[in-house]
Amino acid sequence: MGLAKAIAFSVGEYAERIARVRRAMADRGIEVLLIDQTELLAYVTGYSISENMYRACLLPLDGNPVAILRTVDARPFLETSWMENFIGFPDWENPVKVVAATICSHGWDKAAIGIDEHSYCMTLRRFKAYQMLLPLAQFKDFDGALEVLRARKSPQEIAYLRRASQIADLAMREVVQRVGVGTTCRDAADVAHNAFMKHGADTGRPGLFTIAEGDAFLHAGMTKRPLSDGDILHMELLPTINGYSARLMRPAVANPAPRHFEIASQLIEIQDRQFAAMRPGAHAADLDAMVRKPILEAGLREEYVNITGYTLGHYPISTPRSSDFTRVFLPNADWQLEQGMVFHMYVSAAGIAFSETVLVTDSGIELLTQTPRNLFSI
Repeated sequence: MGLAKAIAFSVGEYAERIARVRRAMADRGIEVLLIDQTELLAYVTGYSISENMYRACLLPLDGNPVAILRTVDARPFLETSWMENFIGFPDWENPVKVVAATICSHGWDKAAIGIDEHSYCMTLRRFKAYQMLLPLAQFKDFDGALEVLRARKSPQEIAYLRRASQIADLAMREVVQRVGVGTTCRDAADVAHNAFMKHGADTGRPGLFTIAEGDAFLHAGMTKRPLSDGDILHMELLPTINGYSARLMRPAVANPAPRHFEIASQLIEIQDRQFAAMRPGAHAADLDAMVRKPILEAGLREEYVNITGYTLGHYPISTPRSSDFTRVFLPNADWQLEQGMVFHMYVSAAGIAFSETVLVTDSGIELLTQTPRNLFSI
């Protein structure tokens, strides 16, 4: 009885991805590409796996790609990948040696082999091992090429991001209805976790919940202290569908004061102007300035050292990176928006933050997250 396939995209879409990758390989004089970073493996093969043991995919300019992975992972690979061609190894073998042996057995040991020097899986020790095992190969850097190819999302990728955004909206609504004075960040996270599971997210990992103060709160830890009057509950929800993550930030204040509403109104007005200027061809640095400059001029923050937006897309559970900074909004950002890009755009000051999952369309943007952009009073 054959395995039931559960691939996230059509075989045709994977074929288009492979064709684009091969064009980039040809431009860089690469004959065989060694792919080992988790997100990029998923992009090319459809299979996502942690690096509890090293694994890779070899993509030649011509011919079929071949995956190298633990034999114990063969079944999930065949179930979720469009590929059938793989080499399995027992857990006591050295994976790098298996990859090198596969390269030699295919006659690629004298080829120009592309590696991603920025890959968190290509450690210095592994690279030295490849050099020793493949002394006649010429290693060339492919850093950044796959990230650029992944920047514009396909209709199916956008569909996954749209569904993840809908789950973020549903979960945010449930959290706001359930939290209040006396509840904790953990209580809010519990509601979000259950909402994610109920509405079909990949996992119940809820996101970030903290009692916010000042400007450096976006990555603060979860506190055990119950909410009291005037406390700002910062919520950033991170649901994923087939690994594609939406993001949504909202503030909820326990019995807010007028100043809370005033700050929120200023931030929303600034963000609205930025959103109105987002369209294909717009410069990232200019869009960043539309947030950074007025917030500083209004005295909402004394300094603004963080980015104002970044790429959204595929974040496998097993990746060490929870955010994709392939394209970020900064004062020195030197790139332009393109149709099909998706971003997490956010503004923050004085413990209050708003964010949206934003799709760049042919004429402007679409907010994939639809939760009302206002400060919630709880």
